[in-house]
Amino acid sequence: MSDASIRPRHPRPHSLPLVAPLRLGRPSDTWFKPALSVVAASAVPQLTLLALGRLDLVIYTMAGSLCALYGHGLPYARRARTLAGVVLAMTAGLGAALVTASLTHSTAVLVAVGALLAAVQKAGCDATRIGPPGHVILTFVSSAALFAPQRLGQVPAHLTLTLAAGAVAWLVCVGPALIRREGPERRAVARALAAAADRMADPGPRTHRAAAAAVHAAWQCLLASGRPTPVRRSLERLVAHAEAAVTPSDTAPEAEADRLRGLAALIRGRGPVPVPPPPGSQGAYGIEHAELYGIDAERAALRDPGRRRAARRALLRSLGPGSPLLPVAVRTLIGCALAGYLCAALGVGRPYWAIVTAASLYQANVTLTWNRTLQRTLGNLLGVLVFAAVLPLSRTAPLALVLCCLFFGFAAEALITRNYWLGSVAVTPMALLVLEFGAPHPAGELIGDRVLDTVLGALAGFLAAALVTNRRAAGRVERALEATAKARTEAERAAGRPPAGRARARRALTASLVELREAADTAAGEWWQRALPEQEVLAAEQAGHRTLTATAQRPGPAARAPETRRGTTVPAPSIGAE
Repeated sequence: MSDASIRPRHPRPHSLPLVAPLRLGRPSDTWFKPALSVVAASAVPQLTLLALGRLDLVIYTMAGSLCALYGHGLPYARRARTLAGVVLAMTAGLGAALVTASLTHSTAVLVAVGALLAAVQKAGCDATRIGPPGHVILTFVSSAALFAPQRLGQVPAHLTLTLAAGAVAWLVCVGPALIRREGPERRAVARALAAAADRMADPGPRTHRAAAAAVHAAWQCLLASGRPTPVRRSLERLVAHAEAAVTPSDTAPEAEADRLRGLAALIRGRGPVPVPPPPGSQGAYGIEHAELYGIDAERAALRDPGRRRAARRALLRSLGPGSPLLPVAVRTLIGCALAGYLCAALGVGRPYWAIVTAASLYQANVTLTWNRTLQRTLGNLLGVLVFAAVLPLSRTAPLALVLCCLFFGFAAEALITRNYWLGSVAVTPMALLVLEFGAPHPAGELIGDRVLDTVLGALAGFLAAALVTNRRAAGRVERALEATAKARTEAERAAGRPPAGRARARRALTASLVELREAADTAAGEWWQRALPEQEVLAAEQAGHRTLTATAQRPGPAARAPETRRGTTVPAPSIGAE
């Protein structure tokens, strides 16, 4: 099917679905990684504090332990830097909250500071594209600390506990590099091959966009992975195969789709990585080996100090005037403040959960924010019932309380990839049980406050999202259109260049198409939006994919590939139909 079959989309941003946001999906293929990581990172400090008889300090170590939820899709070199940044950001937010709590007991001031911190954390996570769980964990920790009893002299020791627990989380998340150094890259390439297989088996605009996004993500993962290794070289060539496989060819699509899925399965496993023939020959999809090494120039550019300074300047500009991220940050500020003040007015002494509820709602646009509002509300209300059921068990012994928190931490990450509301069912009792480490609280008071905070936080949060407009989203689409046109022109000019230059131009065009689709989808879900250039977006996507097809190597006869791991070559098994 040609990309000419793509039809203009006519989104209805005012349509508010009730059932679709609550449907369960398939779990992530790596759900167990953050789940096991957060349990391991939490167990070490919590069991240590249990042995010392100081479980009242768990709130400070948990701040560092929760950093283990971040960065699991990143290669280990990038993950190490990212997690270090997350630990520092967590400590900074917690420090600001603790100092504020030690200087004032005014609920009005505490709510204002909590809302401001939530807005800053939201803007920072969006600008850096840190990925799930985003700003919610940072906001949860800082908001809870605002309403915890605190003296100024205690702050340094408490922040030291956070940094120590953060160091444990860093080791837990980066340590697997000693066992399987290229694990994240293998998973990213496997996803690209699987998406390419879906494209071949079911040609259409949806699968084409998904394949382009998966291929782009795999290239970005390989670029950030550090110095090349034999396995990474093999993975680079396999990504190029996935990229070429989505272009029209004479090969039977069913056979090629089966072959790609077989390759993806081998890459996900612990065995050797399947690779194409050696340099100088034509690969299984007719791609010259020399074409792939255009990635080396990009990898070197990423290490260039000038390039890094330019990236930092671009990050600052993304938060400056005219940025589409600012209206979302303003929504977070207003919604969190409104939720906190409403709860305080109704007699909730520590309305931090209302702030967290409101902060957790804000997604890329109003439509997605509505979906999250339904998910969060349902999950929290069901989670309160779960908390009421397990509270007697958690109070039987301190160890029982620790084990309950570890269990719900694991359950939250195991369930949240199915649907956010399902994960919230486990998050809510875990968050309530954390309060038990300090001192037991009346169950009725905890449950009542949490229900009130959830309902008011959701209402206030969505109201702010609906009223604070984001007309800058359309401007992002226009900039993405210009960038796509420029990238397409460059790719066409590069058709006569050496393979490495051609490959770099094609990757840049793919990245611009992914950004264009993301910008268009985001703007389509915004309310009070000026008319969007839907036809221009459609035409730009069609032209971009035609250019990618025209500049791609045509697939040749499938060849059986050898396999390698850490530079060792062994015969490859037959993969799918050939």
